[in-house]
Amino acid sequence: MKSTKAANTFSENDIRPAHLIDEQAALKLCDVGRLLLRRKEFVEVPCPACEEARFKKTYQKYGLDYVTCAQCATLYISPRPSPDVLEQMYRESEVYAYWNKFIYPASEEKRRAKMYVPRVDRLLSFCDKFNVRKDSVLEIGAAFGTFCEELKSRNYFKRIVGLEQTPDLAAACRKKGFEVIESPLEKVSLKNAFNVVASFEVIEHVFSPRGFVASCRELLTPGGILLLTCPNGKGFDVQMLGTLSKTVCYEHLNYFNPESLELLLKKEGFSVLETATPGQLDAELVRNKVIDGELDVSGQPFIRQILIERWEEAGAKFQEFLAAHKLSSHLWIVARKN
Repeated sequence: MKSTKAANTFSENDIRPAHLIDEQAALKLCDVGRLLLRRKEFVEVPCPACEEARFKKTYQKYGLDYVTCAQCATLYISPRPSPDVLEQMYRESEVYAYWNKFIYPASEEKRRAKMYVPRVDRLLSFCDKFNVRKDSVLEIGAAFGTFCEELKSRNYFKRIVGLEQTPDLAAACRKKGFEVIESPLEKVSLKNAFNVVASFEVIEHVFSPRGFVASCRELLTPGGILLLTCPNGKGFDVQMLGTLSKTVCYEHLNYFNPESLELLLKKEGFSVLETATPGQLDAELVRNKVIDGELDVSGQPFIRQILIERWEEAGAKFQEFLAAHKLSSHLWIVARKN
């Protein structure tokens, strides 16, 4: 297996070039407006992790209601767009088309080196650690195809498949030379087909995470593993920034935490093997909001010390602390199909 070493750290601008992100602001408003035009079709839902109906109203953003489960502290949107509304949004999204045309190509090489190479390294290490067969792997939400392309270069799996329902992105994946399924996950009728199902930053988008996990289980061979990543609703940047966080976005419906995502997976027939929050950007994201004057931490002198006054000596160590104690806003979980 080819071994590749990536840089240890990276900045927000590496994966989201500021000049391009600024230009997509108007397109985001178009997508939000298209969603809100169908507000009458939104659906109230219980907690996506534990199905508890009791919640606390937390805040509003983009005209959407964010609530926190009274039992497991999952943050989620309710009422939320119906599956039909979501499918139309992703099919017609101007933001996704813009990312495919401009942001992904402009940032692909840095994303490959600083995001996708480490992702592939981690996935392969899990496969070795948990004795997973090397026949087949499916990535759900393949986007621009960089992960599958990098995985293909390692000659580890015999069959690599990407699932991507956004037409432009699916076309971009095909150009990279691997098998593509252009369909919503729930409409895929393959059973016991893959040794590994990996999904990076997708489960937060879906109407029914429980249905999503159940579909993943159907796709897996007995003993196969599911690798999920998503925002951690109890993570530092989400907790500190709230509605200022770029993670808190109209397209993200579910904000699990380590405990609540483990609970969901166990209920759906998985054994959790490992949970971690290896994020590297929390402290920088919050620091940038302070520097830009969007977040006032004058009443939090300890936080100000770390993020501003002693950043050079303490910033990296603080981020390491967050990651080590499952306090980063970037959550990973690996589970085996029972």
